[in-house]
Amino acid sequence: VQLQASGGGLVQAGGSLRLSCVASGSIFSINAMGWYRQAPGSQRDLVAAITSGGYTNYADSVKGRFTISRDNAKNTVYLQMNSLKPEDTAVYYCNTANGRAQGPPLKFISWGQGTQVTVSS
Repeated sequence: VQLQASGGGLVQAGGSLRLSCVASGSIFSINAMGWYRQAPGSQRDLVAAITSGGYTNYADSVKGRFTISRDNAKNTVYLQMNSLKPEDTAVYYCNTANGRAQGPPLKFISWGQGTQVTVSS
């Protein structure tokens, strides 16, 4: 299985970006998926997750600003990011999440190349 994230870029505070992640292979439709981010010097954290049935969960820091969605037919998960803040600056990755979309899985699949999001003040 391969994961390919895209859609990052440089945006001013208050702006929006939409990230996409395409997963190859049939694993996508049966797994909860999540968006993770990692800022320099920090650990990689889960910011949003979605179950195969569409239930979503968000980190408190992005709740109300980010929206995760998925298109199982396209093996794609999206992250709509609005009202961006400088503290959202990080490399964003997608991977699986646990079945309830409440945390990381027991075992990640291979991490793909993330996409850089930079928010200027």
